Amino acid sequence: MSRSPKTAPDDAPARVRLDKWLWAARFYKTRALAAQTIERGRVLVNGAPAKASREPRLGDVIQMRTGDVTRTVVVRGLSSARGPASQAARLYEETPESVAARLRHAELRRLSPEPAATLTQGRPTKRDRRRIDAWHSAPARPEWNARWSAFLDD
Repeated sequence: MSRSPKTAPDDAPARVRLDKWLWAARFYKTRALAAQTIERGRVLVNGAPAKASREPRLGDVIQMRTGDVTRTVVVRGLSSARGPASQAARLYEETPESVAARLRHAELRRLSPEPAATLTQGRPTKRDRRRIDAWHSAPARPEWNARWSAFLDD
């Protein structure tokens, strides 16, 4: 039985695109999102901006920004197929600094105030809507139709 030239002896692909690897490692939900993030310059490989077609190699340091969080990982395996999370976790190793920064950001986010709690007024209540409707449907008063002037002598 002969092997395909694209696969290594341990069934790991010898070459894989960066966007496909990020998708397979479960950093992004779709490959299109991974490619879009790379295109926007939010992914660095060994400190340099990358293209989606770049092929990551074992030992490469990849920095990616998702939202406010920047993650730094070292490539430990290659895969072009998306598998279970346990298998995806074996494709990379997150640096201790990245883990600490991510946990610190999560704690700050947890301790920050709820944005909705700062709202003093929200949508009108049923009672408010009835008052607004009554005000709009009230008959026009004759004095409102009179010409208004800012001058006292008019």
